[in-house]
Amino acid sequence: MTVPARVLVVDDSPTMRGLITAVLNADPEVNVVGQAGDAMEARAAIKQLNPDVVTLDIEMPNMNGLEFLEKIMRLRPMPVIMVSTMTHHGANATLAALEIGAFDCVGKPSPGDGRPFMDLAEKVKAAARSAHRRSAEVAQVISPAAGYKVGRKVVAIGSSTGGVEALITVLQNFPQNCPPTVITQHMPSTFTKSFAERLNRICAPVVQEATDGARLEIGKIYLAPGGDRHLQVVNPSAPCCRLLESDPVNGHRPSVDVLFQSVAELAGRNAVGVILTGMGRDGASGLLKMRSAGARTVGQNEKTCVVYGMPRVAYEIGAVEQQLPLGSIGEEVLKLTAARKEGAE
Repeated sequence: MTVPARVLVVDDSPTMRGLITAVLNADPEVNVVGQAGDAMEARAAIKQLNPDVVTLDIEMPNMNGLEFLEKIMRLRPMPVIMVSTMTHHGANATLAALEIGAFDCVGKPSPGDGRPFMDLAEKVKAAARSAHRRSAEVAQVISPAAGYKVGRKVVAIGSSTGGVEALITVLQNFPQNCPPTVITQHMPSTFTKSFAERLNRICAPVVQEATDGARLEIGKIYLAPGGDRHLQVVNPSAPCCRLLESDPVNGHRPSVDVLFQSVAELAGRNAVGVILTGMGRDGASGLLKMRSAGARTVGQNEKTCVVYGMPRVAYEIGAVEQQLPLGSIGEEVLKLTAARKEGAE
């Protein structure tokens, strides 16, 4: 029998603590062992209860969630899932938390939400199973490649849990003239705009949320908006983004599989596919289609993944041509997309 994941729920609202506790305790593989209303109570509870996972509110009295998370990651690293309001401010704070080392994030439900925290239990169980670690590579300041000459290839990247840190590490390698790059990262709709803005500030290329009809251009990176549409790449004569309203795939919308399959059909051998850390199997079959169409494919290795789920499935079905540590992936993508001396690929 599986030992239930032991969880400490930290939130300044008794109502919210009760809701989170009820949702988690409904899963037989999760056991809420305690609650805390602020950082001081949480600190004492962590010492006393030794939970496997903490759910942490960002906005709390006395010490906010970001400050407390930083102390946890420095003094007693453990999986922490951030619970945030679905606002622009909440999104920015959540992204900062993910960079500090939070395992994942969930949004607080809106009034009338019929299924609040529907994926929280799965994230808690994944957090408890993982040997969560912040890779030293993530914290490095990386200079973009010098002397890079872009070829004709398109890059497609898929990621989920742990993807914020992973994408920052990969994209900070990219120079200003990087290949056109499309990304699907599993993330709530309010968060993707803030994440694109964050990437745009710290990376050399232009990073933006993908819009329907946006032309793929050298030096630009397009992040799928979270919410109710999938990101595809269409129109071989003038490749552009397409936002497709359709059902979730593998439980996700946007789905990495949908993106990868469109790139396989559009670009074939003139593409590079990358699958990074994440829960589940989204992206594995799409990456296999890319490889079968002649694209080069890269998967993040187990040691540097927060969750070795999506890359593992992709590797096991033969979709991954080579597995690499996170810190080597950006450089490898540039090698695979650089123009050849006799002419661009």
